[in-house]
Amino acid sequence: MENQQLIDALLGLTAIDSVALTEVSDAAPYGTGPAKALEYVMELCTRLGIRTVNRSGRVAWAEIGQGDEIVGILGHLDVVPAGDGWAHDKRGEIAGDRIYGRGVVDDKGPTLAALFAMKELQDAGTALKRRVRLIFGQCEEDGDWGDMNYYLEHEEHVAYGFTPDADFPAIYGEKGILEFRLTMPLEGSGLVSIEGGEASNVVPEWARCVYLDANGGRQELAAQGRSAHASTPEKGVNAIDKLVETLLERGVHGKFTDFYAKHLLDDYHGGKLGCGLADEQSGKLTVNSGLVRVEGRNIVLTLDIRNPVSYTRSDVEASLKRLCKEYGMSLECTDDLAGVYMDKEGPVIKALLDVYRTVTGDMSEPTVIGGGTYARAMPGIVAYGPMRPGRECTEHQRDEYILIEDLFAAKEIYRQAIERLANL
Repeated sequence: MENQQLIDALLGLTAIDSVALTEVSDAAPYGTGPAKALEYVMELCTRLGIRTVNRSGRVAWAEIGQGDEIVGILGHLDVVPAGDGWAHDKRGEIAGDRIYGRGVVDDKGPTLAALFAMKELQDAGTALKRRVRLIFGQCEEDGDWGDMNYYLEHEEHVAYGFTPDADFPAIYGEKGILEFRLTMPLEGSGLVSIEGGEASNVVPEWARCVYLDANGGRQELAAQGRSAHASTPEKGVNAIDKLVETLLERGVHGKFTDFYAKHLLDDYHGGKLGCGLADEQSGKLTVNSGLVRVEGRNIVLTLDIRNPVSYTRSDVEASLKRLCKEYGMSLECTDDLAGVYMDKEGPVIKALLDVYRTVTGDMSEPTVIGGGTYARAMPGIVAYGPMRPGRECTEHQRDEYILIEDLFAAKEIYRQAIERLANL
């Protein structure tokens, strides 16, 4: 019965388009969609008999148990834009052994799995030494994180916990995340207009432009790619790459196409940019050309760069500054999230790893990822699930899905993990 309730709840939540920071107002500080999603989960918690707190939509949570300390679970209700071309309903659909829809993996499905795990513990009267608080974020995907910053400024801090927004068996490190805007003149580019991509942290699946041919005539060009998460750009097909390749084949040259061809094409790891960094803990740096737009009289290209945990923004930015100076471009860093690196032999990781192995029988080792999660938002938080090793990763892609058995397994893993963490 509770498993069916979980599925029904997820389909109801997925039906809400909750892209962050659209139609912001006092009543919806992170956008209308996230506000509707928050209202939905608050009502759900009430029906489940779990106590809630909502601070005027700025931050809200569900909580069980008693005690002076808090085990925190940080989930988020916002999503990246769904885009077009889905074979299944982007607002939620069951097909075979899968649930499809934007957010079913990232992060509505695992957030609700954690919520229903809390309900099971509460209904069973399980003894907990600490309170367990599921904090509902509303602007994780945008990178603003004003919700968690507000929480840290105004609410009780958590002792430790997890965010159900990555991979099993456990994540003990995350690369740094940098976003750079490279701006160059439209004049002399051979282009009349250009645009592509939906968000910097997604491999763009579309791009289009109007360019001038050899006779000065205007020609339209479009390219189709395949989306993927920016932390794994090699898993997608970048439509901006394809657009530039075709422009070059047609003889369209200028600062934009020449720079892009020389320093970005066919290189996901920054070698052509002069920042091909790597370390033993977290592997190679990654680069995603996520967005391109014309703003005023300029072309603006936005890069999402994930730097290894032992390097910082300055290690990456130095080479970009040199290149921008060479090409007469301006450079702006619009996001800088430091990496996370925690002791994998510590009690939190050990407890999470033990629970995962007990439930699944899978003896995989904890890892470091290129993705960015709310583990960066608060001390003591690590990323934990829901993706199992070897599963197809469809977050930020068309036809995002989660296996129904994996959703139920995540709920059981979270139930046992919450009990372990609350009683450490």
